[in-house]
Amino acid sequence: MWEYTDKVKEYYTNPKNVGELENPDAVGEAGSLVCGDMLKIFLQINEQDIITDAKFQTFGCGSAIASSSALTEMIIGKTVDEAAKITNQDIVEFLGGLPNAKVHCSVMGKEALEDAIANYRGIEKKDDTDNPVICQCFNVKEQDLRNLVREKGVTDIYEASEYSKIGSGCGKCHNEAVAIIEDELRKKNENSNKITKTQLVLKINKVLEGYISEHLRKDGGDIELINVKKNKVFVKLCGTCGKCSMSSHTLKNFVEKTLKEQVSNELEVIAV
Repeated sequence: MWEYTDKVKEYYTNPKNVGELENPDAVGEAGSLVCGDMLKIFLQINEQDIITDAKFQTFGCGSAIASSSALTEMIIGKTVDEAAKITNQDIVEFLGGLPNAKVHCSVMGKEALEDAIANYRGIEKKDDTDNPVICQCFNVKEQDLRNLVREKGVTDIYEASEYSKIGSGCGKCHNEAVAIIEDELRKKNENSNKITKTQLVLKINKVLEGYISEHLRKDGGDIELINVKKNKVFVKLCGTCGKCSMSSHTLKNFVEKTLKEQVSNELEVIAV
């Protein structure tokens, strides 16, 4: 069983500021009924940008009610700018602590407050469809997690947790987070196997000069690299090879075959 502080119990059993304000100056929402927790907050703000009243409506567990109630108590009397600086950790500390599995309730409060302040300031709500929150407990978004793999070299959820605490709360995000990390590692591995155009040209030229030219010169011929565009290698046969009726055969069955074997199977040799 989870252990709750006396303050959490107090704000759950006797919540403050429950309800809805008539003609509020700002309204904010967070959470989702699908996820099981949802919060709506109403703010009354005077001409000096001071929050004079705040009410909330929430659907969720006791921790959600306590966090929402605590938040309204914390912001009443503060300016909008001061309220905007409140973090979810401030809410947790105000309540004397929350079980790890319930920290997401404080995050929901912070997000609802941010939404209300954006509403008050006339800022359009950001569309996070392409960057959803993966860990509700610690507000870790998908892109945050992908960046940990790309920039910090994270290889599993335990390492990711050291940086962001993802997965260390309720654990609901574990499978999705692991899938994202594995997807990013796969992409990282694929990119590491790719070579730049300069590296490709150098490899092609090395094979041409160090192996192919050596064989062609034995019969009075030679080959010159003209250009490389994606997987197409443009070359010019010189000497006897340039005049030989079997030049196309030499290109395909010797030059192209050798480059495919020693550089990349996707290369195509074209005479110019």
